[in-house]
Amino acid sequence: MSQRAVRDVVLVDAVRTPFGKAGPKGMYAETRADDLVVSVFRELLRRNPALPAERIDDVAVAATTQMGDQGLTLGRTAGILAGFPASVPGQSVDRMCAGAMTAVTNLSSGIGVGAYDVVVAGGVEHMGRHPMGEGMDPNPRLIAEKLVDPEALFMGKTAENLHDRFPHLTKERADEYAVRSQEKTAKAYADGVIQADLVPVSTRSATLGYGLATVDEPPRETTVEALAGLKTPFRAHGRVTAGNSSGLNDGATAALLVAEDVADELGLTKKARLVSFAFAGVAPEVMGVGPVPSTEKALARAGLSIADIGLFEINEAFAVQVLAFLDHFGIADDDPRVNPYGGAIAVGHPLASSGIRLMAYLARSFEAHPEVRYGLTTMCIGLGMGGTVIWENPHFDGKDA
Repeated sequence: MSQRAVRDVVLVDAVRTPFGKAGPKGMYAETRADDLVVSVFRELLRRNPALPAERIDDVAVAATTQMGDQGLTLGRTAGILAGFPASVPGQSVDRMCAGAMTAVTNLSSGIGVGAYDVVVAGGVEHMGRHPMGEGMDPNPRLIAEKLVDPEALFMGKTAENLHDRFPHLTKERADEYAVRSQEKTAKAYADGVIQADLVPVSTRSATLGYGLATVDEPPRETTVEALAGLKTPFRAHGRVTAGNSSGLNDGATAALLVAEDVADELGLTKKARLVSFAFAGVAPEVMGVGPVPSTEKALARAGLSIADIGLFEINEAFAVQVLAFLDHFGIADDDPRVNPYGGAIAVGHPLASSGIRLMAYLARSFEAHPEVRYGLTTMCIGLGMGGTVIWENPHFDGKDA
C-alpha cells in the first residue's frame, strides 16, 4: 500500500453574525437559528467568488441543543437553504461549547488524509429559543453513582468551584479582566476590526417590524466599581457575576477550510495554517481548567512550547477560567498577546458557535502582527473538557517580535 503525505490545511475565511442577547427582547427573538447559519454560509461564498460551490466536499454545523430549528442535520439543511449544490453533503456536530471548533478539526482531519479538498464548518446557538439543557435527560446514574458532581451541570457553579480551587484568582482580578475585555472590544469596534467579519442579518419583530443586525448586542460600558456591586447568582457571597461572565446569546459562525495546495490552485487567501489540535478531559465540576491540558497536548504534538505562542484567543466563558489558564502558563492578566480585540465577556458566547469566532479574531491579529509565527485558540467545554487549536501565521515575515 502506498504511503500518503498529510496535506496542510489553511483557514481561508471565517465570518459570523452579530451576536444577540437571548430572550424575548433580543434582536433575534423572532429569527430562526437555521436562518442565521444560512446568512453566514452565503457570506462565505460571496466573499470568495473564486471558489466554485460544487468544490465543497462536506459541511458540518454544530449546535449544543440539537432540536427544533437547530436540528435536522443542520449541515445539510442549511447548505440547501443557502444555495449549495445538491451534491454537497452535510452533518451535525455536538461537543457543547466547542462544537464549531470540533467541526473545524473534524473536517480539517479529512483534508489532511486526502478525503476532502474544501470544507465549510459552522456553529449556531439560539439560546433564546433553546436554553442550555432544554429537553436534557441526563442518566440518573451520573449523579446517583457519583460519577459526576451535581454542580458540573451548572456552568456558573463550576466557575465558583474554580475560584475555590485557586483562591488567589480573586473576584477583583476577575472584574478587572472583565472590564479590560469590554474596553478592548470597544477599541476594536472603533478601529473597524470586528466589523470586517460580521454578516448583516435581517431581523423581524411583530411589534417593531423589520430591522438589520449589524453590530453585537451584548457589549456595554462598565467599571470595576460597577461590577463590584453585582449579584452572585450561583452562590451567596460568591465571585461569579453577570459582569465577569459571558451572557446568554444567539448567533452563528462559519469557516472555509481548504487544502493548501487547492487554495493555491484556486487563488484563495490564507488567513491561518493549522498546526495541531487537541481535546482533553478534566473533572467536570471544574470544567473551566480544561484549556490547560488541551493546550499542553496540542503544544507537545506540535513540538512547541508556550513561549512559541505569540497570540492567544481564549474563550471568555468566565473571567476566572481565563485567569486560571494564564496563571498556569505564567502569563500576566493584562498581557497584550491575549484576546487583543476583547472576547466573549463583551461580545457574547452563543455556545457551539464560539470556536470559529476565536479563529476569526486570531486571523485578524495574524494580519496585524506578521512578526508572530504561532497563535492558538482555546476554550473550556461543558462536562469537563478543553479544546485547543494551534495555528501558524501565513503572513509571518521571519523577524523576531
